[in-house]
Amino acid sequence: MSKPLVFGRRLFMTRATAVSAILALSSGVTAESQAVAGGPWAIELFTSQGCNSCPPADALLGRLLRRPDIVALSLHVDYWNYIGWKDPFSSPELTERQRAYSHAFKLGHVYTPEMVVDGIGHAPGIVPGPIDALLAEAQRRAPRRATPLLSLGDDGTVTLRLAAFDLPGGAADLALAVYDRRHRTAVARGENGGRTLDNFNVVRRFERLGRWDGAPLVRPLPIGSLAPGQGLAALVQQPNNGPMVGCNKLEPG
Repeated sequence: MSKPLVFGRRLFMTRATAVSAILALSSGVTAESQAVAGGPWAIELFTSQGCNSCPPADALLGRLLRRPDIVALSLHVDYWNYIGWKDPFSSPELTERQRAYSHAFKLGHVYTPEMVVDGIGHAPGIVPGPIDALLAEAQRRAPRRATPLLSLGDDGTVTLRLAAFDLPGGAADLALAVYDRRHRTAVARGENGGRTLDNFNVVRRFERLGRWDGAPLVRPLPIGSLAPGQGLAALVQQPNNGPMVGCNKLEPG
């Protein structure tokens, strides 16, 4: 598992200072995330091109991501790579994230497809009903959100901003995911051999940024730059893969 990035000296500010800093950082902004009333809510699909049960869940994620109140991510695991097709988007780091959820949910195993909804529960995601029910439960549990705001400067710098928030337990983990918004792959072998698969919001990089204590935060993100067709998601989550406290996405162009 890759070593998590750690924030340097955190930037804690009074409300007036935070507003001034945000206005200063906003100059030269080329794209900004939106603040969504009631959300957004995170859906993480653990999937594999080597699993013939996954395409219906991939398609459902493709429909869900059109909603402005959903941050949808497709995380490709590597444990099906031995059965004839190596998923080009799979990585052990993403498998490790699924295993951490398995531990948090006390499952004792991992499976695909698996949709984790806002860190509170999971279902295969082959049909929408259980996912809709989990989204409704997430909305009931957390009517207030610590929604991160993301902005892309004309110099390629992405800045994350969080307002002060009274966090459950006093802390939350921050993470970011860089994703390709769509891929179409002709699969030559394995369970899906001969099929052309569409995958959406395919995570290519997942980074843990460190822990946040709820104080106002303005921070440049260590991503370099976004390539055409990529998006960025920020996740604010209770420790140990607990429920999401907030999330948001930035999709330039």
